[in-house]
Amino acid sequence: MQAAGGQLDEEEYTLRKRLPPRLPLRSNDVYVSERTHFKAQESRCQKLLDSGNEVIIHGLGKAVNRAINLALQLQTKGAGTVQLAVQTSSVELTDDLIPETDEGEGRTTTRNNSAVHIRVFRESIEEKGLQKEQTSTSTTVKS
Repeated sequence: MQAAGGQLDEEEYTLRKRLPPRLPLRSNDVYVSERTHFKAQESRCQKLLDSGNEVIIHGLGKAVNRAINLALQLQTKGAGTVQLAVQTSSVELTDDLIPETDEGEGRTTTRNNSAVHIRVFRESIEEKGLQKEQTSTSTTVKS
């Protein structure tokens, strides 16, 4: 069943990875993958950002870097009006081990994978000006 070193014998089992759990899908959620063309993902996010005020970009595992690059591209194109709020997490993934023979017994294993959730939101010019006024007033305190 197991070879030396605690590894599973590849001839006895087939590894089948289950789909990762997803949060309830909202209209402004974008799940980034390595398979989809980057420009297509970018244009979809840009359209969502233009039609609303925010987009949430989710990246899992290998797609974390792509999700970050996508958010940074949107921020660059936003000309100073687009802000980012980043949250990282670990997602527990489940894999099924399917026996190749009738004698074997099916099992499941779990593993953790890194994930990133980036809120890309548009800050209006009025809000930005108001924040600058508030910071400049709070810093000019006389003693």
